[in-house]
Amino acid sequence: MIRLEPIASPYGPVAPVRDQTTGLPLLQLPQGFTYQSFGWSGDLMADGRPNPTNHDGMAVVRSRLVNGQAELTLIRNHEAGVNPLYGRIEAPGFYDRGTDLVGEDDDDNPITGPAAGGTTKLVFTEGRFTAIEPALGGTIVNCAGGHTPWGTWITCEEDKTDFTEMGGEPHGYAFEVSPETGETSGIPIKAMGRMDHEAVAFDPIGGAIYLTEDDRNQAGLYKFVPRDQSQRLGSLEQGGTLYMAKVVGTEKADLLNPSMGDQHQIEWVEIEDPDLAPQPFTEAPFEADNKASGPFVQGRDQGGLRMSRLEGIFYSARDQRIYIVDTSSGREMDPASENHGKEGFGDGSVWTLDPATDRLTCIFQSENPQAGNNFDNITVSPRGGVLLCEDGGGVEDAFGMGERLMGLTPAGETYLFAKNNVQLTAADIRQAGKSAEFVKEGDYRDTEWAGATFDPSGQWLFVNLQSPGITFAITGPWERGLL
Repeated sequence: MIRLEPIASPYGPVAPVRDQTTGLPLLQLPQGFTYQSFGWSGDLMADGRPNPTNHDGMAVVRSRLVNGQAELTLIRNHEAGVNPLYGRIEAPGFYDRGTDLVGEDDDDNPITGPAAGGTTKLVFTEGRFTAIEPALGGTIVNCAGGHTPWGTWITCEEDKTDFTEMGGEPHGYAFEVSPETGETSGIPIKAMGRMDHEAVAFDPIGGAIYLTEDDRNQAGLYKFVPRDQSQRLGSLEQGGTLYMAKVVGTEKADLLNPSMGDQHQIEWVEIEDPDLAPQPFTEAPFEADNKASGPFVQGRDQGGLRMSRLEGIFYSARDQRIYIVDTSSGREMDPASENHGKEGFGDGSVWTLDPATDRLTCIFQSENPQAGNNFDNITVSPRGGVLLCEDGGGVEDAFGMGERLMGLTPAGETYLFAKNNVQLTAADIRQAGKSAEFVKEGDYRDTEWAGATFDPSGQWLFVNLQSPGITFAITGPWERGLL
């Protein structure tokens, strides 16, 4: 079934709602929902340094009582590369200490500085944000990741640049981050592969971790089986076996343009050298000078499948399924685009994988940005509702311009839950008490949502806007709908 429009939301229409922290109408939400903002780019952390930029993947990794008060701990990614303005995150857990790394700014101009990605730890006590501190430093482009059943966060680098000739380190790894200060090692989990990592999801029943790769039209779906099955901090660093998915009976299947309802039985081919550097990959539409990740090329040579841009992935304990987002599956439908008609340049899809049977099913394929505009991160609420973060540059609809948080029904229909409404003037920035050095004037409504995560009770939804870099805590009458 082709999805051209979202259905009416069970939560009702959205409208601008003022932030309880700054008083600014940063979000559009359904009636009855409230929110607070925290941890803006440039805000001072516990160590006195500015909060990093490019907020991305995130999860609640710990829920506990401290002196009789309910406390939640979140770990948040920062998708920054080389950044001389913010510098590096000076965390106890650290990877690449090179200082003269060469990267690019937002306008593709060369810049020199340290690896500015990593993670921060946020504390939420009795319904209010109370603290923020650095958690991991010396990494780059920490896009998404996933939480573990033992209360840690796996953060993923979506960049496989090698800085060794500049006095730095190779990148493209996953790292484990602890909520306890001083416990994070900063050691890359090389057995999980070197690639444009996006996200991970842990299957607590089978004991495997499923991984996505975001490298257009040369993206694999992976499974990592840890050697140490103790499920504790540091166990993943002990190594394991990495596999890539293959469609049973089909060599080198291309799943770039799926239809809703498509099903595939998959098997797994072993990746002999997970840490292999990028290798030539010249399958159409790529040319002779193209390279793909070492794990992908090895898996493809064994008949592995490819997808367009695999991003969000999440294990739902409610139905024991893994939900997977392919951000740009489908065909480009815009006649004005240079990619018009090409597969792997569409509006995106959502798949489920049953880890017990290795059955892969497409449960949503967007044929129109109104129905779904390049979904990225994904989460499932404790009640079983699927929530998706858009990253497609904004949608104009009855509620104006802006990227959206969208729900997905069991029937594969999308509906609007929230809309990005961030538009900042100089007066707004002063009212919010933010630094004009780090938070600039502008219309940010077309910037992406990321890091959506519910607390275990389902009362709070935490989510990021990557630019200008803000974390939100949203609460309200969830019982009115599916989330």
